[in-house]
Amino acid sequence: MSETRIDRRFKALKAEGRAAFVTYVMAGDPNYQTSLEIIKGLPGAGADIIEVGLPFTDPMADGPAIQQAGLRALAAGMTLRKTLKLISEFRISDNDTPIVLMGYYNPIYSYGVDKFLVDAKANGVDGLIVVDLPSEEDAELCLPALKAGLNFIRLATPTTDDKRLPKVLANSSGFLYYVSIAGTTGAAAPKPADVAKALTRIRKTTDLPIAVGFGLRSGAQAAEIAKIADGAVVGTALVEQVALGRNDADAVKRVLALTAEISGGIRSVDKKIQDVT
Repeated sequence: MSETRIDRRFKALKAEGRAAFVTYVMAGDPNYQTSLEIIKGLPGAGADIIEVGLPFTDPMADGPAIQQAGLRALAAGMTLRKTLKLISEFRISDNDTPIVLMGYYNPIYSYGVDKFLVDAKANGVDGLIVVDLPSEEDAELCLPALKAGLNFIRLATPTTDDKRLPKVLANSSGFLYYVSIAGTTGAAAPKPADVAKALTRIRKTTDLPIAVGFGLRSGAQAAEIAKIADGAVVGTALVEQVALGRNDADAVKRVLALTAEISGGIRSVDKKIQDVT
């Protein structure tokens, strides 16, 4: 598999001496055009990698905020086909920022795996996170995705023990997403000491960059994670800003303002200095 945008981005950030800021937003929330404006604005506000949520009717791993975002997007007519179109429109003005499509297998299966992989690659998707496909089902999507040149990113959790971890890492690429707390998205804030202990254990088994998510809401919290991880993932806090917006323009403004604030926290951590000290 050749080097992807995700690989290049983590390599560049390591040389720069800082952690990645990975943002998550729901495709089509609150509508197609506003969603596009948000995604187009994220890199300028400090996002290094963008996870784009694929709306689904039964998002079992997501907390209330992301569930509601998916329902808003579905009500506005968002589909997998339109999500790929959204990413292709983003690519017109940005050919560098990695895009990870995150969601569930059912819409991909319904679309057709072979067709999906061709269209995802053609429209500018770099990686996939499919939360309900375990490693035992690699033949379904993971292996075909790798063959198509897409990173397949897996999740590890506090309950992923040493026996399970190698299976999670098998065929994983791009980065490992460490879910810092047990439960659904946005449920609670992570404890940096617990995360550091977990990452020390995981790094004995893989050289993949590790991005930590679930529960991060501020620049200060993200900075603490940036000290110990290769990336910090923020989703629920950004998605909530869409719902808080008085109108579409205000929603865009709110999401990008919080993105900039959190980016500032992550960028305040110089990992080169940390390595020396």
